[in-house]
Amino acid sequence: MDVDCIPFKETGYFSKLICDYLDQHEELKPFFNRYPTLENFEAQIQEKQTNFPKEHRRVLVNALNNQYEGVAISEATAHHISKLGEDTTFTVVTGHQLNLFTGPLYFLYKIVSTINLAQKLKERYPKHHFVAVYWMATEDHDFDEINYFNLHGKKIHWNKKAKGAVGRLSTEGLDQVFETFASEVGQFGQAESLKKLFQQAYLEHDTLTEATRYLANALFGEQGLVIVDGDDTQLKKLLVPFVKKDIFEKVPFVKVSESIEQLSKVSSDYIIQVNPREINYFYLKDDVRERIVEKNGKYHVINTHIDFTPEALIEELENHPERFSPNVVARPLYQEVILPNLCYIGGGGELAYWLELKSYFEALGVTFPMLMLRNSVLVITEKQSEKVEKMGLQVSHLFLKQTSLINKKIRDISNIDIDFSPQKKLLEEQFKHLYALAQQTDESFLGAVKAQEVKQKKGLDALEKRLLKAQKRKLKDHVVRLTELQNELFPNKSLQERQWNFSELYLEMGDSFISLLLETLDPFSEEFIVLKH
Repeated sequence: MDVDCIPFKETGYFSKLICDYLDQHEELKPFFNRYPTLENFEAQIQEKQTNFPKEHRRVLVNALNNQYEGVAISEATAHHISKLGEDTTFTVVTGHQLNLFTGPLYFLYKIVSTINLAQKLKERYPKHHFVAVYWMATEDHDFDEINYFNLHGKKIHWNKKAKGAVGRLSTEGLDQVFETFASEVGQFGQAESLKKLFQQAYLEHDTLTEATRYLANALFGEQGLVIVDGDDTQLKKLLVPFVKKDIFEKVPFVKVSESIEQLSKVSSDYIIQVNPREINYFYLKDDVRERIVEKNGKYHVINTHIDFTPEALIEELENHPERFSPNVVARPLYQEVILPNLCYIGGGGELAYWLELKSYFEALGVTFPMLMLRNSVLVITEKQSEKVEKMGLQVSHLFLKQTSLINKKIRDISNIDIDFSPQKKLLEEQFKHLYALAQQTDESFLGAVKAQEVKQKKGLDALEKRLLKAQKRKLKDHVVRLTELQNELFPNKSLQERQWNFSELYLEMGDSFISLLLETLDPFSEEFIVLKH
């Protein structure tokens, strides 16, 4: 197995904010606690150890034991749950939605990055214990985002009317999805193993939470992965003081809004990922998950007839904390309140919104975790790799936009030089003399000179494009082979890891695919990994 690496910022798939974060730009340092190097974890351990109540550990272990009741778990996972009660044990966390059959391929990369980080920390800090945690987003209600996965270019879709928290959804109807899936995988390779895994996860469990826990445990239980469901009364009780700060004092609204303003001042090119609301909690009951808003001195649950006075809302919160569900701004805080966590591992979009939250955590006295970009992977076959070499390309070239890639290739193989940069440079030199002449004679002619320069440059651009187009026609076979290869590796002109499901590779490689990831992915590598098999 050959491994190549491409720096993240050279792929063109990561935002300026994330690239600047990876470069540890000085202006961004107020927005994160410590950059995730092995050495920096020592101070993070000390800070979290002094700022995480022992009582929270007891509640966490009890809640996890209850959540795992009736679930067959590995010795490693059972050991990790038990160790979480000790003040020398810490977690590293990734989170993900309850996508059907894991959804996109990067679900695996997130979890492997987290498992491997825990192992590396154990090697570096042997007196402490480190637990990899997968936080299930059981309270999300965006069903349309999770009710499908792609296989062989087809969308395998769960048709169901759904509302409320997705984790509570019944798995009824997934037998029909299984039939479609079974037909698609056929009888080849690891098809039987995949079909059995789908059946056991989704047809033998009653809710989407139970099914997802089973699936993640089946894939990563041997590595000791601990799976957390935040939709839990015991855990929510620990959140109550912070919910009050949100609803009645609007701390996150004020602090996150300030951070967004400050980030925008650092660079206007930074894309703001999430915006806080004045209240960052939903009311969650039965199949209802709707926002709480303040209205005319009362607290109203939108799209319902439910209203609370301030006193009644406090009573509801204290008696039924499980009915208060954090949104995307409040959920990270919830995670850090209930877990002895050191680091969050996520994709670029996730880290972008975490970078908005540090001052909010500080205002509430909660340690802000380190933020690590998950591993990203492109899997390429030996045959595809040979095609790349025969075309005289590097794999990194395939990350270019298709038009840019084609133009590059046409220029490389063309018997004429279709690059008018030298002519444009010569033109600019000539116009310098014209500007100087106009300046000396009549400055009113400067505008006319500028217009003529723009016109001639546009003419060169148009001619260059026409010649490239003609060469593309002439070298059509090269263009077709190139686009076919790029489309194979970047389906829908997107990253493979965002489009494929793990079953695409598992069909061929079975468990060895996960073993390969565990052996290969280094969470401290700040490069896009290309795996050739």
